[in-house]
Amino acid sequence: MNLRKILVLSPHTDDAELGAGGTIARFLEEGIEIDYVVFSGCETSVPNGLPKDTLRTECQASANILGLLPGKLNILYYQVRTFPEHRQEILEEMNKLKITVKPDLILVPSSNDMHQDHSTIYWEALRAFKKEASIWGYEHPWNNLTFSTDIFVKLSETHVEKKIAALKAYESQITHSHKSYFDEINLRSLIYSRGSQVDTRFAESFELVRLLY
Repeated sequence: MNLRKILVLSPHTDDAELGAGGTIARFLEEGIEIDYVVFSGCETSVPNGLPKDTLRTECQASANILGLLPGKLNILYYQVRTFPEHRQEILEEMNKLKITVKPDLILVPSSNDMHQDHSTIYWEALRAFKKEASIWGYEHPWNNLTFSTDIFVKLSETHVEKKIAALKAYESQITHSHKSYFDEINLRSLIYSRGSQVDTRFAESFELVRLLY
């Protein structure tokens, strides 16, 4: 595919690692340049008693574990569950990225993601990049009524371990929030399941939204 630049769009801290952490680790290992933009630092989701920038700090730690280069993570300031109210501003952010990053591939939440913030990022990314780059939708089973497994990225054990370690950086979510999708057994089960579909040990799957070649 001759990928040179990838833009990862994550509605909130942790979304992209959950859906594509192993793939991000593989692409970085292969020397592909990745810019990672998170639209919310999720200050209102930080558990009581912790600093409001906790998730921003954990997201940076997670990105470091995956191998993201310094300066390639940008965390914006939209509030959780308000993205539909800021569609035009979000589109303008993406139009700026179109000029500054010039990506070959965009990773976004899938078209069937029911979370209002995730859906907004999907639709505005499609508007911004439909003529500029290929677009893949990453998988969040807890948000998707359906998911089209069009693309499989084969992973090594190293990529899987980096994904797991990156998600463990979100200690506030694991310790205080008890979200089932952070459970390591659940994470590994999906990776094994997707791998079995293409006769490999590990894989992540993506919806093909747009392909430019």
